Amino acid sequence: MVALAKVVARQRAEMDRLRDQAVTSAVLERATGALMALSRCTPDEAVEELLRRAKAANRTLAEECWITLGGLVPPLHGTVHEPRSPLAGSGDPVHWTGVPTARHTTGTDADADAEAYGPNDVEGADDDVAALGRLGEALIHVRTPPELARCLLEHLSPAAGADGIMLYQRLATGGLELIGHAGIDDTLAAQWCHVPPLTGVAALDALRAREPQWLEDIEADRKRYLLIGDPPERWRSRAWLPLSAEETADVCIGVLRTREGAFTPSVRRLLRAVPRLCAGRLRTFGTRQTPAADPTGSAQAVFGSLPGVAILMTPLRAGSLEVEDYRIDAATADAVDIVGRAGDELVGRRILECFPSLADEELWQGCLRALTTGEPFESEPFARQEIMAGVAELSLYTVRAARLADGLVVTWIRRESSDRQEQRLADVQRLGNLGWANWNLVTDEGNWSSQVFAIFDRAPDQGTIPLAELPAHTLPQDAPSLARAIRELVRTGRAFDVPFRIRADGGIRHLRVVAEALTDLDGTPVEVHGFVQDLTAQRSVELALVESEQQNLTQHGVLRAERTLAARLQHALLPLPTRPVRLAGLRVEVAYLPAQTGLHVGGDWFSAIELPDGDALFVVGDVAGHGIDAVATMAQLRFTAKGMVITGSSLTGALARLNTLLLHSRDSHGAATMVLARYSPGKRRLVWAQAGHPPPLLLRDGVVRYLERPRGMLLGASSSPLYTESEFRLEPGDRLILYTDGLVERPGESIDLGLERLAEAVVAHHPDGLGSLGPLLAALLRDDPRDDVCVVDIRVPTEPE
Repeated sequence: MVALAKVVARQRAEMDRLRDQAVTSAVLERATGALMALSRCTPDEAVEELLRRAKAANRTLAEECWITLGGLVPPLHGTVHEPRSPLAGSGDPVHWTGVPTARHTTGTDADADAEAYGPNDVEGADDDVAALGRLGEALIHVRTPPELARCLLEHLSPAAGADGIMLYQRLATGGLELIGHAGIDDTLAAQWCHVPPLTGVAALDALRAREPQWLEDIEADRKRYLLIGDPPERWRSRAWLPLSAEETADVCIGVLRTREGAFTPSVRRLLRAVPRLCAGRLRTFGTRQTPAADPTGSAQAVFGSLPGVAILMTPLRAGSLEVEDYRIDAATADAVDIVGRAGDELVGRRILECFPSLADEELWQGCLRALTTGEPFESEPFARQEIMAGVAELSLYTVRAARLADGLVVTWIRRESSDRQEQRLADVQRLGNLGWANWNLVTDEGNWSSQVFAIFDRAPDQGTIPLAELPAHTLPQDAPSLARAIRELVRTGRAFDVPFRIRADGGIRHLRVVAEALTDLDGTPVEVHGFVQDLTAQRSVELALVESEQQNLTQHGVLRAERTLAARLQHALLPLPTRPVRLAGLRVEVAYLPAQTGLHVGGDWFSAIELPDGDALFVVGDVAGHGIDAVATMAQLRFTAKGMVITGSSLTGALARLNTLLLHSRDSHGAATMVLARYSPGKRRLVWAQAGHPPPLLLRDGVVRYLERPRGMLLGASSSPLYTESEFRLEPGDRLILYTDGLVERPGESIDLGLERLAEAVVAHHPDGLGSLGPLLAALLRDDPRDDVCVVDIRVPTEPE
């Protein structure tokens, strides 16, 4: 989450940087175009002039561009250059536009300011330039009039002592509308959001005279003007600064202060420069989009008498002319927002403040389309919890939007029970991929739902298919059964449920038609009604399941045949004795358990034979894998090992030759483990060797231990293996167990745990007769073995037999 937060922070910073860059580029282009139009210069010359003016006035390029755009008035004297050299020779970079100085202003206030600033008052001018520079940079980020008001308050509060900012725009009717405010509470702003064209309004006087109005004496000013405030004494001094530019409605900036006294000359000079600095930014907000003036409130009077939930709203656009919100101009009495305000209480508020649900992507985009194209929009039905007669009920609504002049009329329509039933029926047909169908047998006319046309891949203007002609549109194999069912229905009224197939653009479709007849008083069928359902998806799944089952049965048959063959081959090659045998004075018992998965036959084997010289040979081996190949490799190794030892080969020599044999067999990836042991009864000596096989287990005097393995790797792993022998003496009462890894290995655990488990089981199950291997194997193999298990149990009698 921290990493994602860092990524989001970097992306937001990059977006802010790109947005600032885009805004600066757009302002530069506008200022360049304005300068070219007024001075008839080339683009390069216009850019150089802007850079020169910014450097000379100690401003940023963005600030200079805003000042240039804010002063789009006829050029002052001495600023129009000759076409031959449009920008050369301008001695004062701020004469054409920019921060007004004493020699640029007119009127009594300008003269007073000029007298107040002497030739040595440089420090105050530098402070003004610095404050305006910071304000100009901040204007780049401003996108709406409310943001402009907050920006002005932030920068004019320390420089001019401003405690509140109000932005008024003059309407076509002569009144004022509050378009932005800061430092003013919402209640006061709502009271003064609309000002009629009356006398005694300082902001209107400032716009009419095109001169700032300085209200610096509260007692005297209250006699002349209608003062804003509750109480008005809260703002002890005020300044109203007019701004007028082409293509932009007149705007007046109000600076309200809680302090008493006159505005100082330095503050007056600063405030005079602010409107021009903001003029270019206000132009980017776009022309005000409002419907026709309604000073008498006739729209609200009409809406207030209407039933239902409806509102009239006007779009509010950002600097990019995109709609960022809507203002409510009228609302019906039933229109209630999320906090309980209703009717005329909603007028003048933002739509997203009152009805956040309109921010839904579908609703918002639908309203934009209706506003742009003029075509009404209706949303999909949505559910809303309501309290009806004290009981919570889920109601279904749709939202409709229609353009009216430059605004929108939005209504919330509650679906009646019949509408809800129709919607539910439509949902059932869509979810079940079925539709209803009626056929009038008297007039031979039909009536289908839209879903049936979609199922038959038929355009509605083609009409329905007559009931008698329905079999002709099916596959030839299905036509007779459907035709027979239709004849029975028409003659006797017998209902039917028949599957059939049709050919459509997407291929073969599996359909089902269920129909019954409506009869007259005589019992004659006069109308047939039913439904048609598309079962293609279900039928495809059924066919896939049938095919999969057939493949499974075939595979099962193949595996069973192979298992039977492998089992017969194994029993023929590896016969199991039914009881313990006597070899060289030893009692030997053998057990073999096949795996319970797969083919149930594998490559485990044993040999226990008496050699011609009276010695006994014991062999236990395990070939990797299962099936026919494993059985064949097992037989090859088993008989070859016995033959080599019988003909005189040593145990290690036999292992080396068996390794060579396995390397040159047809299965180049075959591998096997093996233990060879030779017992001489005269000396009771056991000599043994191994090839990657688990060590034998010896039980002597109630103590178990595993024999230390001589060197030897598994067969088939290397072309030059090294095998060694080990020997020890067997004592009367000893028990030696040779086994394959299936006895000790379990999935997911170490083989050491299996060896320890075998040792504990051997101690716990002492030999007590011929069936002594049974309890041992039952204790170790409680679950079905997943691998073959082969065990050779060798016991030395306590007394000679």
